[in-house]
Amino acid sequence: MKTSVPISALLHHKGSTVWSISPESTVFDAIKLMADKNVGALLVMSGSKLVGVFTERDYARKIALHGKSSKETRVKEVFSREVVTVTTDDSVDECMRLMTENRVRHLPVMKADQVAGVVSIGDLVNWIISAQDAAIAQMERYIAGVAA
Repeated sequence: MKTSVPISALLHHKGSTVWSISPESTVFDAIKLMADKNVGALLVMSGSKLVGVFTERDYARKIALHGKSSKETRVKEVFSREVVTVTTDDSVDECMRLMTENRVRHLPVMKADQVAGVVSIGDLVNWIISAQDAAIAQMERYIAGVAA
């Protein structure tokens, strides 16, 4: 099912709360914040500027596997600097394509060089499932001859 709805609609529905961390923070603080907020990634912000993303994958591959201490290692040492972003005008389909091609699970959403929100693969899947459910319900009403 094609979903050409702009990502701004999804953000409007889910909210635009952004959880972020400073590059100077410890990895332990980042992991604690992620656990407290039940998120899999944090935007790494220097002031109001997006400089990267810190994810569970960064922790697993760059801290845990290398035997580093999360209490001594700074986020700036391990976060992902190459960030794939989208704009509020990009479609849900475009976001899914970018996530698949770039093997990422979180996309910062930008509006005029400012972070407008973050979408996860889970957000997109839930949006698509809801859209499919609505389309099916509409078709069932049409087939049954029920007025919209």
